[in-house]
Amino acid sequence: MPSSLQPAAERHSVTVLGLGPMGRALAGAFLAAGVRTTVWNRTPGREGDLVERGAAPAASAEEAVAASALTVICLVNYDATDAVLRRPAVTDALRGRTVANLSADVPDRARDTGRWAAEHGIGYLDGAIMTPTPTIGTPEGVFLYGGPEPLYLEHRPVLDALSGSHTHLGEDIGRAAAYDVALLDIFWTSMSGYVHALALARAEGITARELAPFAQGIGAILPPLFEEWAGDVDDRTYSGEGNPLTSGLSTMEHVVHAAEGHGIDASVMRATAALTRRAVDRGYGADGFTRVTELLDLRRGE
Repeated sequence: MPSSLQPAAERHSVTVLGLGPMGRALAGAFLAAGVRTTVWNRTPGREGDLVERGAAPAASAEEAVAASALTVICLVNYDATDAVLRRPAVTDALRGRTVANLSADVPDRARDTGRWAAEHGIGYLDGAIMTPTPTIGTPEGVFLYGGPEPLYLEHRPVLDALSGSHTHLGEDIGRAAAYDVALLDIFWTSMSGYVHALALARAEGITARELAPFAQGIGAILPPLFEEWAGDVDDRTYSGEGNPLTSGLSTMEHVVHAAEGHGIDASVMRATAALTRRAVDRGYGADGFTRVTELLDLRRGE
């Protein structure tokens, strides 16, 4: 049944599948906004306080999705979502309804799920949550979506109940997951660098608390560089003015030398230095660090 023909109560309600920390936060935000919310979890027992706040518990996933025009699912990955959504009874119950998948996985898996949904007459939006659980239901929450724009606009009033910013990235089902993995790359690479710095500092008798204020200063340098370097990469200018690769390579080698002198694993920095040296050896020593993006793309034959 097309959503426009579904009862108004269904169109102004939501089902949340998955009641881990993020799923519970999503359900709680919907409830706080006054959206009629049905909940279900693979392991019973997590819905208690949500039910006390007004959520309707469902005995099965098929019963849950039948209660609303929009189902929001948030599980650990797409193996888990497939195990729920692709069960025949659940698939049948979803026909003519919409799924917004806010689980985390890779773009190809998102596109595969989009094809599966289309084959079974199910509306599908693939999304990514870019902020932690405490931000859900607050202005600080950030949500990204890929998929048919009319479908996104149709369900935007319910999704807006989560508060925060909501951005539709285009028709490509895998677009949100692509942003997600790229942004997670920034986060985890940065966190790897930070914990390595803390280990190196500790070896030199500097506590983590002593280093932290100066680490925050390094962090403050990054946002303008993100903007500047984005232009370098898109325009393929790779400017090294002020900090050419030859200079950067020297500082990387200092980190490696100091870390390994204390018996600290420096494999991540060694890998970065090796990429930088390869660029220098190919004649790019006067370029900026953004030149390394070309070497990382193995399809380009660099």
